[in-house]
Amino acid sequence: MSLPIVQGRTALLLMDMQNMIVSRYTSDTAQLAPFKQALETARLHGLPVIFVRVAFREGHVNVSARNKMFGRIIGTPGGGTEDIGTQIHAELAPRENEPIVTKIRVSAFAGSDLEAVLRSQGIDSLVLSGIATSGVVLSTLREAADKDYGLTVLADACLDQDADVHRVLTEKVFPVQADVMTVEEWAASLGEEKEK
Repeated sequence: MSLPIVQGRTALLLMDMQNMIVSRYTSDTAQLAPFKQALETARLHGLPVIFVRVAFREGHVNVSARNKMFGRIIGTPGGGTEDIGTQIHAELAPRENEPIVTKIRVSAFAGSDLEAVLRSQGIDSLVLSGIATSGVVLSTLREAADKDYGLTVLADACLDQDADVHRVLTEKVFPVQADVMTVEEWAASLGEEKEK
């Protein structure tokens, strides 16, 4: 007897929307409005929502001193899975049935069980949002594209410290491997699909 084929599904990934990262990029919660709109849109349309965060083992034993980005945190307090800085920002609080995937590097797939979560739910298309555009969004997009996921990037639900880098990525780099749109455009496209 063969197993039934699960119809492909789309999920929203909200990546690195945790206290210590959000506070590094903005002190204005109004800037989180597009992220909240994306979250509400996914929930309204019954799409799975998956939160991705970065956190490490106590004592940073899974961080290499050779890693230019993460090596500098070795010996500093915090960064563990229970630390307040690694919790999802209150403005985007996950619901009980929305998984929080913990990664240990930049890409959402790095050291996490994200792929198993996606596979178990029959998800083959991802809508990406997060902080930073040049960090988790870029790294996850590249890896997800190589894994043959369908991809959409919500340009206004991504933040970067460098506006020019954000613009180049969303206008020139990402469109090679993903559909790039605003949250409003994405919401409208879901409404059109529902009417069909």
